[in-house]
Amino acid sequence: QVQLVESGGGLVQAGGSLRLSCAASGSIFSINTMGWYRQAPGKQRELVAAITSGGSTNYADSVKGRFTISRDNAKNTVYLQMNSLKPEDTAVYYCNANIRTSPLYVSSSNYWGQGTQVTVSS
Repeated sequence: QVQLVESGGGLVQAGGSLRLSCAASGSIFSINTMGWYRQAPGKQRELVAAITSGGSTNYADSVKGRFTISRDNAKNTVYLQMNSLKPEDTAVYYCNANIRTSPLYVSSSNYWGQGTQVTVSS
């Protein structure tokens, strides 16, 4: 089994910063892309940022220049540094990872964390 455990959410004033972490554990052979998604009340879940195993990144237009995604492959951990936070960034943030659990099979699966609440007050 694989688990993704997120931490770092909370309440912050507009203009402030937060850093989210997500650690993957369990039966892991390799991790491909890792990413952060968010879902605000009444809205669909959307991609915030993603990073490949080689370090290539992509960001939602709404967070470019404010958020930075990074990963520590040795720790199976992905981070999201969020600066200049805005009230519209308020959402539950979910970690996602595409993980291959066995060297015997090429296939991989997507796993999700439980979510962490980020609230930005104006």
